[in-house]
Amino acid sequence: MDILNNIVFWFIVALTIGSAIVVVFHKRIIYSAFALLFTFIGVAALYLYLTADFLAASQLLIYVGGILTLIIFGVFMTSKIQALDMSQQTHQRIAALIPAILILAGLGWVITKTPWALNMSAGEPTTQALGKLLLTRYLVPFEAASILLLAALIGAMQLTRYYRHKEDE
Repeated sequence: MDILNNIVFWFIVALTIGSAIVVVFHKRIIYSAFALLFTFIGVAALYLYLTADFLAASQLLIYVGGILTLIIFGVFMTSKIQALDMSQQTHQRIAALIPAILILAGLGWVITKTPWALNMSAGEPTTQALGKLLLTRYLVPFEAASILLLAALIGAMQLTRYYRHKEDE
């Protein structure tokens, strides 16, 4: 059972890293957007391995369900449907390679120098505790954030109406 668990874990890691590489380096933007789907799903699966079920569900609902859908619709709506061969221009790869190497070296140093504690026990689900905290102790900040987001949405709609009205004149 432990070997199967390791195989599944490393498959998810390979899927996540591989699809993230496709997102960055593929020439067609639509393939990059679909590879982003597998990257987000892989990250959600890694959250499940960390027994962070609320983060995994949030990752799927917010990023896969919302943001990625908007990205794909944006790609389809802004480019002609017949011209799905639209290529993604990637410039300055050498300039981007320097910070990438520095970040990977820093991550490698942290991974090798950190004393990792192996905790193989299954954690308790976090959703119930987070739900109780959001509806009791953190109710006021939660509601304030929702009112702020609603105000931003109304403001964006008003700006869109204003600029559409200006274009019609």
